[in-house]
Amino acid sequence: MKASQRLLVKKSVNPANFNKGGLEKTLSAFSLTMMGVGAIVGSGIFITPGIIAAKYAGPAAMLSFVIAAVVCSLAALCYAEFSSTIPLAGSCLYLRLYTVFGEFLAWILGWSLISEYLFAVSSVAVSWSSYFQNLMSGFGLKLPTFLTAAAGTAGVSGAGFNLIAFVVVLAVSLLLVGGLQESTRVNSIMVIVKILVIVLFIGVAIFFVKPANYHPFMPHGVSGLVKGASLAFYAYIGFDAVSTASEEVKNPKRNMPIGIVGSLVVASILYVAMAAVLVGVVHYSKLNVGDPVAYALAVIHQNWAAGIVSLGAVVGMTTVLIVMLYGGTRLLFAISRDGLLPKVFRTVSPHTKVPVKSTWIFGIIASVFAAVIPLDKIAELVNIGTLFAFAMVSIGVVFLRRHETLQQINSSFKVPFYPVLPVVSFLACVYLMLNLQAFTWHMFGIWLVIGIVIYFAYSYRHSRIRAGLRAKESKS
Repeated sequence: MKASQRLLVKKSVNPANFNKGGLEKTLSAFSLTMMGVGAIVGSGIFITPGIIAAKYAGPAAMLSFVIAAVVCSLAALCYAEFSSTIPLAGSCLYLRLYTVFGEFLAWILGWSLISEYLFAVSSVAVSWSSYFQNLMSGFGLKLPTFLTAAAGTAGVSGAGFNLIAFVVVLAVSLLLVGGLQESTRVNSIMVIVKILVIVLFIGVAIFFVKPANYHPFMPHGVSGLVKGASLAFYAYIGFDAVSTASEEVKNPKRNMPIGIVGSLVVASILYVAMAAVLVGVVHYSKLNVGDPVAYALAVIHQNWAAGIVSLGAVVGMTTVLIVMLYGGTRLLFAISRDGLLPKVFRTVSPHTKVPVKSTWIFGIIASVFAAVIPLDKIAELVNIGTLFAFAMVSIGVVFLRRHETLQQINSSFKVPFYPVLPVVSFLACVYLMLNLQAFTWHMFGIWLVIGIVIYFAYSYRHSRIRAGLRAKESKS
């Protein structure tokens, strides 16, 4: 086999294995919508509206969220076709791309998704720190600024180390190492708490809106609006949780698109309403802070509400930290199981059945990033990795339809207007990527180079699929 063919070696697909998990089809369109709202309405709603308004779109930040939602909807429909065509229980996007594109491109995608989870944990931890400090200040407790903000954050000069963000990631890692599992009831409670906090803010702050704050509406023009949409994409990370549930959905051909689009519509309404009220209460130029919602309430002297919002934000973001850190470690586990990463990442504790070493390695790296990198930089690093992954998913649908084995499978859901919609989704993701800052591209380029070096230095030689091919070739 030629070297180029070895790079593109693919996982085999056996449709007979698709339903061996015995998962019951119980999810309705409403269930999927609620699942999506719970996943989407997380830390982003408490972080990104302020950053987008202050640095890019001004009062037009609300429109940036609309643009990001449209792009997410296109990518989500492509994701849904992947999920319904290869509905392997417990599988992930990395595994599906391994089947369609081959090992090397699957590795690049997996490496990009690792950056998404890693920087998502870090960015949420930074905002968690800001809202937690608001709670502490209510009790008269305050840490020095250089211990609560990274170097480069507005108002912080010289060295900085966000101690609270560092500690909270390690604390969540400790919980996961102990085998912590969230129940559906707890997740539902958290979703309700987050939504009530958002509604509380809107209900209180709307009476303090000043029409003058909406002028100029787009201070940086269309360019700022699109750049804001590129960052707003961060707020929607988590919507793909809906499309991964295809194996457990009743009538997926109907309910999958309803659940995907429905959850994005509900979340978008909340995001747009939050952004509209936020920039109406406080001039957009003053919102580049880690806790813009609590800050706005403090400006209008509604400190009682600011305390409740901070508590709700901390509770909501804690669950996001758990889910994202959990997802990152399980992605490492899946890649390691294919031999592309050292076995330390797939070593499971015999007592807790948790990949302990992988969890600690991932958690420590994320905690350091949270402590030293400013929030706006981390948020963009999350976006570029995710947009890259969704671009590959979108264009991957075209190749999915041409896969010899998969052509024989009756997919539960097909992307409409094929191949136009997948191509438009791909181009939209690429366009948003191109509107991210040069710093983001430099860091992403460095990240990819590191990943490519690891692949050729370790993964290529230790791949389990390639080892099987070598064994067959030696026998023949």
